Amino acid sequence: MDDLLALDSQICFSLYAANRAVTSRYRPLLAELGLTYPQYLVMLVLWERARANQPTRVSDLGTRLRLDSGTLTPLLKRLALRGLIHRERSRDDERVVTISLTGQGAGLRERAALVPQKLLCGLDVSPERLLALKHELNAVLKAIEVQGVGEEPSV
Repeated sequence: MDDLLALDSQICFSLYAANRAVTSRYRPLLAELGLTYPQYLVMLVLWERARANQPTRVSDLGTRLRLDSGTLTPLLKRLALRGLIHRERSRDDERVVTISLTGQGAGLRERAALVPQKLLCGLDVSPERLLALKHELNAVLKAIEVQGVGEEPSV
């Protein structure tokens, strides 16, 4: 039996290393768009919601991306400074901030459309296998979230 405290026995390390490798692979592709990986994730949500003609509140964006406001606010400020998004406070409740794409932000979607294909180019992994992995990771994430953060896992 493997040593449970060996690095190679840790699921978290495999996830961490895979995350770093994937993010590294994204970096040059996103540099062409002038985006960091977290900014790209924000833009993906905004493009998705714009296509569905749905307004996007900062709180909704944080929930969707699993980011707190302390992480999200600087990202949004940088995207606004680049002219990709517009932030607007609600007239009814100033705590509510709505995010919308500018024309430039909406136009960037077309250039970003090739990123997923370029990311997978040259990988010797079938799309079916990647989709199965995505489903498994989503199931693990859901199980962890159902248990709750900070709760002692039952053994």
